[in-house]
Amino acid sequence: MSETTATTSAPRRSDATRPIEFTGINHLALVSSDMAKTVDFYSGVLGMPLTKTIEIPGGGQHFFFDCGNGDSLAFFWFPNAPQSVPGVSQPANRPDQGDIVSAHGSMNHVAFNVSADQIDDCLAALRDADVDCTEVWNHDDSEWGVSREQHDGVFVRSIYFSDPDGVSLEIAAWTRELGPDDVSHEPRTAADA
Repeated sequence: MSETTATTSAPRRSDATRPIEFTGINHLALVSSDMAKTVDFYSGVLGMPLTKTIEIPGGGQHFFFDCGNGDSLAFFWFPNAPQSVPGVSQPANRPDQGDIVSAHGSMNHVAFNVSADQIDDCLAALRDADVDCTEVWNHDDSEWGVSREQHDGVFVRSIYFSDPDGVSLEIAAWTRELGPDDVSHEPRTAADA
């Protein structure tokens, strides 16, 4: 590694100081095209309680859902919001259906955490609700990053699906504690593209 690279790289997590003590995500705010469909999907299908509703100036709305552990997923509804553009504002595909690239500054997907012993039940619940979703994926450090079988190298198990607006969603379960060896790649820059 060059001296220049070493001095301009972001600090690794183990070297970084934490001047702000975060306790989690307060909320992540997305934009809905139809708040009624959003409420039906997140509360009715996924079982997230609706915890706060707000009418905002200009006729819009801002609704909050409890996604566990004190964290919230929120949605705005704006009567004049532009349509989403798959492949720009969000991925055009699920990971098993093609390219998952989205634009700089976009939100690529939301992953909800569950315990490892619940992941198979989550798959069954999604299928019972007729949600089009992947099988459970076993993410590991192999060349393709996914294994058909669960093994000691699997660090997270995931199911991918989309909401009524095409927002890419994931239910994820950590399978082991992550450690210093899990942070081993240098961050790339715009010049690397």
